[in-house]
Amino acid sequence: MTVMTTGMGTIKMAQAPQDKSARQTRVVALVIAGTMILWMAGQQIGAELGLPLKYTFLLDLAALAGFLWAMIVTYQIWRKRRT
Repeated sequence: MTVMTTGMGTIKMAQAPQDKSARQTRVVALVIAGTMILWMAGQQIGAELGLPLKYTFLLDLAALAGFLWAMIVTYQIWRKRRT
């Protein structure tokens, strides 16, 4: 939402569709980067601590869920921009 301040007060303007799309794109980029970093760090920490493979598998599933979410949202953004 865009906020403009004038001499008479504050005016709140509706958010432009491009702003929302750009914000969603930034969120997707952060999720992809964060998921990858956390997954790599988790793999390294798990190997150093000698954690059982079931925890590694759980970490892999969480990373896959993050990447799947990012793909779905990216597809939705692409579809909105196409119309």
